[in-house]
Amino acid sequence: MIISLSFAGILSQTLQESGPGTVRPSESLRLTCTVSGFELTSYAVSWIRQPPGKGLEWIGTAWASASPDIADSLKNRVTITKDNGKKQAYLQMNGMEVKDTAMYYCARDTTPITTDALLLMQTLWGRFIKVRISDN
Repeated sequence: MIISLSFAGILSQTLQESGPGTVRPSESLRLTCTVSGFELTSYAVSWIRQPPGKGLEWIGTAWASASPDIADSLKNRVTITKDNGKKQAYLQMNGMEVKDTAMYYCARDTTPITTDALLLMQTLWGRFIKVRISDN
C-alpha cells in the first residue's frame, strides 16, 4: 500500500519544457520549464542538453533559495531565472550557434534543498524539447 501511494505521488510530479523548435544563428533562445506537483521553493531545477550523437551537458541550475549556477563554458551566454508563483523556470541563451542544436531538458533534484548539481541526482526529468539552430 505504501509503495503504491508513493508511486502515485511521483507520477503526479511533472516537468514540461516549452519554447521554439527552431532559432536562427545569433538569435536568442528562451525556454520555459513548467512544473506541477511540487514547489520551486523546495527543489532545485536544472537545465541539461544533449547535442546529436553526444552525451548530456549540464547548462545550469536554478536553486530553491540561492542564486543560479551556470556552467563556466556558458556563463557569458546563459541566464537562468524562475517564477515560483507561476511554477516556471526559464533558460535564456544568447548568440545561438549551430553547435547549440540539441535536445534540451529540465530536471528536478531528487531531494529538497540540495546543494549539488550532479546529473545523477536529477531523477525527475521533463520529456525534452528539440531545438535546431538554422537559417532555414
